[in-house]
Order: sequence, then C-alpha cells, then structure tokens
Amino acid sequence: MEPRFDLIANETGAKIAKRTYGVSLVIEQSSLPKTTQELVSLRASQINGCGFCVDIHTKEAARAGESSARLHLVAAWRHSTVFTEAERAALALAEEGTRLADAHDGVSDETWARVRKHYDDDQIAALVSVVAMINASNRFGVILNNPGGGYEPGMFTALTD
Repeated sequence: MEPRFDLIANETGAKIAKRTYGVSLVIEQSSLPKTTQELVSLRASQINGCGFCVDIHTKEAARAGESSARLHLVAAWRHSTVFTEAERAALALAEEGTRLADAHDGVSDETWARVRKHYDDDQIAALVSVVAMINASNRFGVILNNPGGGYEPGMFTALTD
C-alpha cells in the first residue's frame, strides 16, 4: 500500500495542512478533556476506516493516559462498562456526526440532549469541531491512501512553525 500523494509537499497542500493543524490546536487547548477528544477521534477514524488516523489517535490517547482496555473497547463502547456517561454522549455524537449519510436526520435530539447534559457551551463547540475535523482528516487519509503504523507522537508539531 503506497500513499498516493504527499499533501504537504507543495505550497497549497502545506498551507491547508498547517491551517487544519491550527484548528486542532484550538480544540486541544479547549476545556474538553484530552482523553475525550482522542476517544472521539479514534471512534470516527474506526468508522471511516482511516488506519493513519486510528494510529495517531490510539497513540495520542495512550500518551494522554488512556488504558489499553479502554482503547480496545472504543469500537464496542455501547457494550462495555469502562466509559462514563459523558464519554458515551460524546461517542454517540461522534458516531451520528460521522454517519450523516446513514442517519437521515443527522444527530438525534436524544444524543444532543445527552451532550448538553454533560458539557458546557465551550466544550460542545470543541466536541462538534473534533467530529467535523476528524472526519475531514479521515478523508485526507483514506483518499491519499496514508497507511497507519508509522506515527510517532508529536511528529506534526513542525506544522505550527
């Protein structure tokens, strides 16, 4: 499996990657827990089949203190006991926000109410943005055929220069 194109190897792609990473930094600096950010990103990446992003978010979640048991259970979060009610609300939002084509009404009122119960407005802005941005990143990864397995935590920090 060979990547099809190095997005950041040209001026336009580098600008896009830098700005995308900049949005991710704003989200990372929000009050939404880092572990929630990573769990949501991991779940959306699993759904979208993006090995590159699964690799990134598994490693970043572990770096943020996530246990291997929780990481292994993200794909089956509904059938596990290791996630809080707040995390379950975030994971439901991630799934419904990722599967827009499958859910004709988008995010359900029930899921939205659960999110509102557990997160404040700033955290919700960050959570919705995590879902939107990881889905965009998954599209880059899958379209460009970027394989998982080679990510080292922190390797994208050069994009902020």
